[in-house]
Formats: sequence, structure tokens, C-alpha cells
Amino acid sequence: MIQFSSSDIVKYTLWILISFSAITWGIIFFKSWIFWAVSRANQIYSSAFWAAANLNDASQVEQEKSAMGRIAGAGFNVLNDVHSNASRALELSGDIQSILERSLRQQISKERKVLEQGLAMLASIGSTAPFVGLFGTVWGIMHALEGISKAKSASLDVVAGPIGEALIATAIGIAAAIPAVLAYNYFLSRMKQCEAELDYFATDFLNLAVKSSLKTNEDK
Repeated sequence: MIQFSSSDIVKYTLWILISFSAITWGIIFFKSWIFWAVSRANQIYSSAFWAAANLNDASQVEQEKSAMGRIAGAGFNVLNDVHSNASRALELSGDIQSILERSLRQQISKERKVLEQGLAMLASIGSTAPFVGLFGTVWGIMHALEGISKAKSASLDVVAGPIGEALIATAIGIAAAIPAVLAYNYFLSRMKQCEAELDYFATDFLNLAVKSSLKTNEDK
């Protein structure tokens, strides 16, 4: 059976905290790139969409490369299905505004799930890292007290090493938690901002689609 000394347990705790820190910074860099790419793609699609002469021209704009494009694509698919006599699915029953709104909300929910990936890990690291560091600190102090008992002395040479090691565990735990908490709050704010932009676009798309359908019906 493998046995670990008190010092080994503190060292493993430190490595766990270092791993937490590495994961945190990896997520920070990855999510920063993701939000930048999403924002840029949405801006490009929004410009192309609103530059179109009508909804038919707007439906020809590339949709899969941006969140707004995929939302518009879901809306265009619903419009095509509703206007098609071949489609009699239960999900397409009801007035066109309700059907469109349901489809757009579902797509926004899918985009939100993509944006919030990694946030749960940041929240977990931010909440647990200080306690992991505290565990290493307590264990290191216990190791120091054990050394004092064996040496029957409380001199600096006996307690300095274990206690210093223990305090390092606390410091690394805090150092791993602070970036995780700050990054979580920042990305949560960015996600809400991005979701609000998607909501605004979906509302505008819904209004345009309903007006276009009403106009089409009047022309008939």
C-alpha cells in the first residue's frame, strides 16, 4: 500500500492548485478569442443583413459563420416551411408570429449554451481553490507541529520549512481563485451583452418577417 508523508500531501495540493491556475488561464485565453470571434462575425453578418434590399436578398447572406446568421437561418427555415404546402408538422401549427418567436428563442438558447461553455469550470475553481489551499495550509501546520513534537523544540529551524510550505499553499490557492472569479464575472457580463444583442436582432427579424408575410398575403 502506498503511503504519503505530510510533506507529500502538501506538495500534491500545490500541484493541484497549479493545475487549477493553468486551467483558468487556458479558459481565459480561449473564451477571450471566442467572444472576439463571435462579436466580429455578428458585426459582419449584421452589416450584410441590413444592407440587403429585402428579406429574400437577406436570406442569401452566409448564415452558418455567425450566431446572428444562425438565428436568421432558423427564422428563414420556419418561413419557408410555413409557406410550403408540403409541411403540416404539429410544430408549425398556429399563427406565424408565435411559430417564428418560438423558433428564434430556441436558437438563441442554443447560442447561449455555446457561449457559457467553460464558465462553470471558472466558477468551480474560483469557489474551491481557496479551500484547497487552506487544506494544504492546515496540513502543513499539522506537519510543523509534529516536527516540533519530535524535536521537542520550537526553534525556527524546525518550524520554518513546514509552515512556509503551508503558507505557500494558501497563497497559490488565492492566486488561482482571484483570476477565476474575475474572469467568470467578466465573461458572464460579455455573455449577457451578446445575448441581449441577439435578442434585439431576433425581435427586429420577427417584426420584419411578420410585416413581410402580411404584405404577401395582401398582395395575394
